[in-house]
Amino acid sequence: MEASSGPSPRLNSISFNKEKHGDPDIYNFELESSDLNVQSDHHFHPMNALEILRETVRILRYNSAGLMAIAALLICPVSAVLLSNILVDHSTVKRLTIRLLLVAKSSGLPLKPFIKQSCQKFSEMAISATMCFPLYITLSLLSKAAVVYSVDCTYSRKKFDSSKFYLIISKIWRRIVVTYLWLCMVIAGCLTLFLVLLVAVSSLFSIIGFPADLIVYPAMIVGLVFSIILANAIIICNIAIVISVLEDVSGPQALLRSSLLIKGQTQVGLLIFLGSTIGMAFVEGLFEHRVKTLSYGDGSSRLWEGPLLVVMYSFVVLIDSMMSAVFYFSCKNYSMEASKEESQPVLEAMTVPPGTPDIQ
Repeated sequence: MEASSGPSPRLNSISFNKEKHGDPDIYNFELESSDLNVQSDHHFHPMNALEILRETVRILRYNSAGLMAIAALLICPVSAVLLSNILVDHSTVKRLTIRLLLVAKSSGLPLKPFIKQSCQKFSEMAISATMCFPLYITLSLLSKAAVVYSVDCTYSRKKFDSSKFYLIISKIWRRIVVTYLWLCMVIAGCLTLFLVLLVAVSSLFSIIGFPADLIVYPAMIVGLVFSIILANAIIICNIAIVISVLEDVSGPQALLRSSLLIKGQTQVGLLIFLGSTIGMAFVEGLFEHRVKTLSYGDGSSRLWEGPLLVVMYSFVVLIDSMMSAVFYFSCKNYSMEASKEESQPVLEAMTVPPGTPDIQ
């Protein structure tokens, strides 16, 4: 990562001109990026969610070939498996749902329709995450690393180089996997803690003598608080993956680094997470309704609606990964501005032979 003068053309003044690098695409990208860089006090202010989305679109336009290849080769297969649930054993989901309903009933919660649906949805998510774990830790993780590398290449004013990416990923793959395993443990711990607290709170109000219909409200408050905590945890985990790609840290150090880096920018991260979650849930709902439930005539509509929705879902995942990378650069540059530090190249240094002079 050539970042001696800052990691991002969006976050720094543009010193290259069209004649210097001779690439009109790079020149246009820099012109667009510099439009938002003019500030009266010449100090960087952290980007909000809308600015991060605009920056993501600019990066997608500049490096569209590489990013579309990542989406087609790495993200689409995972999206197809995830949406279709072909690896999920529905009998296992049914058994887990019944056990969750028994736990809910024993803790005093009424078995209302939305509680039954919540138990079934949680069971499907748990089984799907377990069965798709090999895909998550290979193709999905590789796609995230490739997206981060592509964004880094854009900020270094380079095109995506697959051979160079292979050399880099072979050196940093272990720390990325270690970080991913740690974030899986963090998410699993959060979910386990939520279930324990939910059962404890429901049981407490049931022992006190609250009616079953009223116990739902404390449970909903616990669920609301937990959703905020889980959203923050997911944001930290997403940035930790970016950090494990761009910085020489992994595991708990990457998670700690992530939590410190986004400090004060949590609201922006929550907005990014909310937008991505809504987009993914919308496509998932369409796939469930149009492909799994409905069809026209002999069901031929599935032949084009299914792939189309898979592509849409993959695009949302791609944008989400890109926004996480841009959010990292925004927080990174803001922290460097506050501490007056300079970023050091990481990815590019891995592909330069030792003893090679640094040409400015």
